[in-house]
Amino acid sequence: MKSFEIPPFYRSTFIGRIKSLRKDSDPRKKDFTPTTLDFGPVRFHLGRHFGFCYGVENAIEIAYNTIEGNPGKRIFMLSQMIHNPTVNQDLQDRGLSFIQDTEGNQLADWDDIDSNDIVIIPAFGTTLETETLLRSKGITTEKYNTTCPFVEKVWKMANKLGDQDHTILIHGKFTHEETRATFSHSMAKSQSIVLKDINEARLLGEIILGERPINEFQKHFNGRYSADFDPLIHFEKIGVINQTTMLASETHEMAEYFKSVMEEKFGAEKIKDHFADTRDTLCYATNDNQQSTYALLDLEADLALVVGGYNSSNTSHIKELCDTKFNSYFINGSGEIMDSNTIHHYNYDRKEHLISTFFLPKKPIVDIVLTSGASCPDSVVEAVMDKILSFYPTAKTKEELFSTLG
Repeated sequence: MKSFEIPPFYRSTFIGRIKSLRKDSDPRKKDFTPTTLDFGPVRFHLGRHFGFCYGVENAIEIAYNTIEGNPGKRIFMLSQMIHNPTVNQDLQDRGLSFIQDTEGNQLADWDDIDSNDIVIIPAFGTTLETETLLRSKGITTEKYNTTCPFVEKVWKMANKLGDQDHTILIHGKFTHEETRATFSHSMAKSQSIVLKDINEARLLGEIILGERPINEFQKHFNGRYSADFDPLIHFEKIGVINQTTMLASETHEMAEYFKSVMEEKFGAEKIKDHFADTRDTLCYATNDNQQSTYALLDLEADLALVVGGYNSSNTSHIKELCDTKFNSYFINGSGEIMDSNTIHHYNYDRKEHLISTFFLPKKPIVDIVLTSGASCPDSVVEAVMDKILSFYPTAKTKEELFSTLG
């Protein structure tokens, strides 16, 4: 796989060496067992895969090269390039400005942006409407388009489904930049609707089967389906795609559920005429990170630290999985760990900042699961590790520990 030139302060020499050891021993990435780092009084259990993915590193490389190669020019990005505050703040410190926030609210007036400016498309991609607006202003984006190729793969699947006259069901978060972009591309080819979870899927299934009145369609899904969508005629053929950072198990559950709905409505012998078996459209990194998290759940640990931006969808799902086994804390960096007793953390679902005390148990050996999302720099994860280690003066140094590995 291609390697990218990204600023060295996003790298971690220590974690990089750990990852290199795992890659050398498992080049085909078949082994998802965690890496245990035994520092003595504290043991960290690292996920097999975590941190920057292909799409993120590609976007970072393009953004920094654009800033370096265009001194004196105004450089904008449509929205946050990735969902990580460290990366986005550094880009702003270097002069880059955001046109919208992550919810699509305007931060810069489109009337103030013209063909003399550079506009970077973030890794999430953008809508067809925004692409048209940029072209109308004479702004070319091909050179500055950092859309993740795995997001574009989802759009190709949507095109294929549309060409086969399938209505497209998108498993995603409607306010997320990627889902808004996918919805735009999808409904250009076919009728489309966005569903956030299995509960909404079941509600829609009951409408399709006539178990709920048809007027509940607009009531529950208003604003999340394409224009001229008619639930009486547009559920003859369906296919499921997803935001690439969703929880794979839920996408699978939704797809299997809709397959059963179509079998009930049209008969199992005709299912191929009414349901497209698309599997899921997760990116490889999301899949690897989630599989690595499932392997972490086989461990016994005192707590889990999940590191990433608080608006990061893929990180939120890693935290969601960790919650099933551990006392888990979603943090955006070492600054959230105030001392050995107090940690600031985040509830993604409620969008709520929390404070917990006595998060580190008082015991001879503390076991900590440590992992991160695909948009989190390894240097941030290492800083979290260093902060925890500072509370254990008898712990081995990282060099002492590394000498015992591999």
